[in-house]
Amino acid sequence: MIGLGGALGAIARHLMTYRVAQFFGSSFPYGTLSVNILGSFIMGLVVPYLAERFQLSPEFRGFLVFGVLGGFTTFSAFSLEVSLLIEKNNLSSAALYSLSSVLLAVGALFVGIWVGKAML
Repeated sequence: MIGLGGALGAIARHLMTYRVAQFFGSSFPYGTLSVNILGSFIMGLVVPYLAERFQLSPEFRGFLVFGVLGGFTTFSAFSLEVSLLIEKNNLSSAALYSLSSVLLAVGALFVGIWVGKAML
């Protein structure tokens, strides 16, 4: 179920980023930014609503939250984790997690580029 949802989310992400780039141009990653914001917003709507209103099966929750939204954007999961740390009043961990996630992920990308080029 998670894999199926992930495929649907990835297709939706591709279509949205493509359409947004057509509309706004590709000089800035507007498509990815839009997907991350929308995915985080939907995660914020869906998770509390599902927890409060419905007793969904673990399979369906996995399909929707980890599959569709995770495939649409992993940033939504990151945003949820940061919000949970903030709700627990663990502001230092939320800040450390936010900063380290961005810096380490971007840094890892550059290391990957460097290693990839070195292997050519």
